Amino acid sequence: MPVAQPVYEALLDEIKSLPEDYTVEIFNFIGYLKAKAAQQRECPICAKLRDPVTGEPLFNDETKAGINEVDDMLAGKIPNTLKSFNSLEEMLEDLDSDD
Repeated sequence: MPVAQPVYEALLDEIKSLPEDYTVEIFNFIGYLKAKAAQQRECPICAKLRDPVTGEPLFNDETKAGINEVDDMLAGKIPNTLKSFNSLEEMLEDLDSDD
């Protein structure tokens, strides 16, 4: 989970206050962590932005609408017209049928 920018800045200030022989190792480690984070990819519907204070995901309007629609279906506010299956085999049989 990304850390808010003010936290990064405070951390960097703290690191810069350490003796020189510590800071080189720490900055090398930070570079390693940033490279690892860049390799990780979130799923297409996951929030790409996070609240800078809480770190909570910020979704776009289309994703929020989809989440609300599913919540309404689960609450019975709108009819659920989606198929559901009890097992993977049942789903695969349905996919193989000529409907």
